[in-house]
Order: sequence, then C-alpha cells, then structure tokens
Amino acid sequence: MKPFRTVSSLAAPLDAVNVDTDQIIPKQFLKRIERTGYGEFLFFDWRLKPDRTPNPEFSLNKPQYKGAEILVAGRNFGCGSSREHAAWALGDFGFRCVIAPSFADIFFSNAAKNGILLVVLPDEKVAQLLERAKQLGYKLTVSLETQTVEDAQGFHESFTVDPFRRECLLEGLDDIGLAMRHTDALAAYEQRHDAAFWSAPRPREGARA
Repeated sequence: MKPFRTVSSLAAPLDAVNVDTDQIIPKQFLKRIERTGYGEFLFFDWRLKPDRTPNPEFSLNKPQYKGAEILVAGRNFGCGSSREHAAWALGDFGFRCVIAPSFADIFFSNAAKNGILLVVLPDEKVAQLLERAKQLGYKLTVSLETQTVEDAQGFHESFTVDPFRRECLLEGLDDIGLAMRHTDALAAYEQRHDAAFWSAPRPREGARA
C-alpha cells in the first residue's frame, strides 16, 4: 500500500449527501475477483448517460478535474452496503483523499485499509471547499503529517485521525503489511505449534478413539 504523507492536487467537488456505496460502484461490477480495474466504473450511473456516453454535467467528467486526487463531498459519504469495492474504485480512479463532514463507519475503515485518507471537517468548512473547488484549477494540500488542509487562498484547517490509522497510512501498512511486521514471532509460533503437534502421543493403530 502506498504511504500517505502529503498530497497537493486538484480538488474535485461532489456536492451530494448520502452518497452510498452502490452509487460509488454499482453492484453489477462486483463480479471481478481482482482488487484493481474498478476505476472505470466509479460513479458509473452518474458519469454515463443511459446510452453509455459521458454525462457532461457530472463534475468528474469535466476536463478541469482530470487527475484530481482529492474529492470533496457531502455528509454521510460511503453509506449503504459494506462493499470494500467502493474504496477500491476510488483508489483505482486516482483519489487518495476524500473530505466530507461525515462518513459511514464501515466505509471509513475500508478506505484506510486501502490507503485512502478520509478527512472530516465541519459542514461550513466543507461547504467552503465545495464552492472553491468549482473554480478552475483549484488545488488543495492535505498533510497527514501535520494533519492540516490548506489552499493558496488562505484556507487552513486542522483535522484529527485515530493514531493507529494514522501510523498505518503514513507507513503504507494494510492488514498484510501489519502481519508481516511480526514475521519472526509468527515463525516462532509455528515452530512451537509443529513441535507440540508431532511430540503429542498418538493412539495405537486399531485402538478405539
């Protein structure tokens, strides 16, 4: 998992509340067994019209937001079902950070495990960022090291992050990475377990259990 320290990027607005995981990645695209390749289906029903042509009114289809790594959204982002594919789709599309007034709990956990920083700011601050993000070429700098969000227009706001989640993001540690930190301890446990198993008395052949 790629470490998250500081990201300076274009900010794309998604001025909507209660964006659920089925809107982030519709259920018909959950048949893949890989964790990659979901980016093209992100916000599929909003990005494309019924004839599968791009919807020019949807913010992420506008050229000014191409390459944006920061998404600014409304409250309760990531609600609905617990599908981890929503985090996979956001990351595969290129987003490294989402800023909103609140997030659904399970999505919050899934995002962190996939290297996406979720920043919670007050409603009025997010509303300010949403308006500024509608300007051409608007950029934000999000630092996990200093836990701040800044722009070139004087915006400066601090945010809080759970210390364990912060360490994992800074170090680029997902669940597998965390486990690999304890390789020596795991190997020692397996050796003890194997030794105990093979040294245990065995019932004689033909004996009743």
